Amino acid sequence: MIRTALLVAGKDLRIELRSRVLLWQVVPFGVMALLLCGLALGPAHAGNSPAGPGLFYLVTLLVTLLMINRSQAVERTSGTRSSVATLGLDPAGVFLGKALALAVELWVTGLVLLAGAVLVLHTALHGALVALPSIAVTLGALAAAGTLYGALTAGGDGSATLLPVLALPAFAPLLIAGERSFSAALHGGALWEWWVIAAVALVAYLAVGILLYGVLEES
Repeated sequence: MIRTALLVAGKDLRIELRSRVLLWQVVPFGVMALLLCGLALGPAHAGNSPAGPGLFYLVTLLVTLLMINRSQAVERTSGTRSSVATLGLDPAGVFLGKALALAVELWVTGLVLLAGAVLVLHTALHGALVALPSIAVTLGALAAAGTLYGALTAGGDGSATLLPVLALPAFAPLLIAGERSFSAALHGGALWEWWVIAAVALVAYLAVGILLYGVLEES
């Protein structure tokens, strides 16, 4: 399973490196969305508004939806699914590999957006660094959940619009926990209780994906 996961993750990341969709489309979209959030706050409130962590996660959510669709589009290319079936790859390994690749892409994008939050929203650099581990856990949970919901909606008509409808209720607790943890890091509050929510969600989505990803792929 681990070997399959590494093979699938490597394949997805190599495709992303060659296509450069993340670099030239997804990341610029996230930066522009963050810039618009800064303009909406206005120069007088950008540094003092408590909305900074929430805006960061809102933009991250939009980017995550784009990247989930991108991850599933790779699997919809001609012959990919039949090749996976012919090779007899472990569905649990495929799930872990795709979730790992998506998590790596989200971590890279999250670093860029976090730097943008510091520059555009004037978020405190020290608080952003303190929140970095909790952000990594939250993005990992989003990647695991997104891989599941991406497989659930893949191949159907209107999958790009169906994905947000199904995934947003599941993403909401993760976004709330991430925002509260980020806010606590900025204002010196306790982080651990929000870390627990994100960590438990990460483990739960990984467990469900390992058990059910094969069923979702066949549906």
